[in-house]
Amino acid sequence: MAVFTPVSDDQARAFVAGYPSLGDFVSLHAIAEGVQNTNYRLETSTGRYVLTLFEQWTETESLPFCLGFTDHLADKGFPAARPVRAHDGQWVGELNGRAAAVVEWLSGAWIRDLSLADQRAGGVMLARLHLAMADFAGTRANPVGPDQWRALADASATAARGEDREILDAVETALARLGDPWADDLPQGAIHADYFPDNVLFDGGQVSGVIDFYFGCTGPLAYDLAIALSAWCFDGDGKELPGAVEAFRSGYESVRPLTRAEVQALPRLGEFAAIRFTLTRLRDRIFHDPANLVTPKDPGAFVRRLDYWRVAEPA
Repeated sequence: MAVFTPVSDDQARAFVAGYPSLGDFVSLHAIAEGVQNTNYRLETSTGRYVLTLFEQWTETESLPFCLGFTDHLADKGFPAARPVRAHDGQWVGELNGRAAAVVEWLSGAWIRDLSLADQRAGGVMLARLHLAMADFAGTRANPVGPDQWRALADASATAARGEDREILDAVETALARLGDPWADDLPQGAIHADYFPDNVLFDGGQVSGVIDFYFGCTGPLAYDLAIALSAWCFDGDGKELPGAVEAFRSGYESVRPLTRAEVQALPRLGEFAAIRFTLTRLRDRIFHDPANLVTPKDPGAFVRRLDYWRVAEPA
């Protein structure tokens, strides 16, 4: 369960009092999904919401961008959760020593066993997101970009042993071979940067919501696609799911066709996506604090995606 910061009912009740549109506090329930922030299902007299307390990966100064991202999408009719404003008009408050925010609850649930139709729908929705954000004025540097990859690798090197050392060596070899990840001149914009299946909700066979924009940043749109392909189209061991890459990508390109430069760059960006998530998972496993009620994810599943992307031919 991903709960880093506990919140009592009394603390939640006092916090809710600062948000007039929420009404009266009813109950609070921990949400087991996620590994970076603390999330609760918040029930009030006006409905159901998500209460998030922001932990180490989300800097307070970046929250106006992240919450503005989802608010902008909601304004466009995209299925994203609108953030709730406090009595002072701000989205961000403080709860139990953490920056905190409340957003609308979206219906549906994420799908663990994705069909090819689900893959295609996920691609369509990511392309819709990119088009909807084309006129968004906010900018944010990638919080887990190449500089952070280097720092994560160096930190992990101090304690990596056995399999973890082998994974780190594979990452270092790939980084040395690939060079600058942003060398290509590609279309840029606001990207989700964490478009995993557990951040996309389905209801009645349709995408009903996209959530968790706290890694959102400015970057190449094709890198966002590469992250999504790496997240959606492989099994838990890092093996390609038959037909999944083609289904997701065809859905995406039915809405936003890739440029020739993006097509050529996609396999390389896929390697960088694999590196990014290998390194964060590796750090989390090596330096796991048992006091945190969260199980570290396997970094090996993402390092194995490097092999797929290294030999992938631009379609």
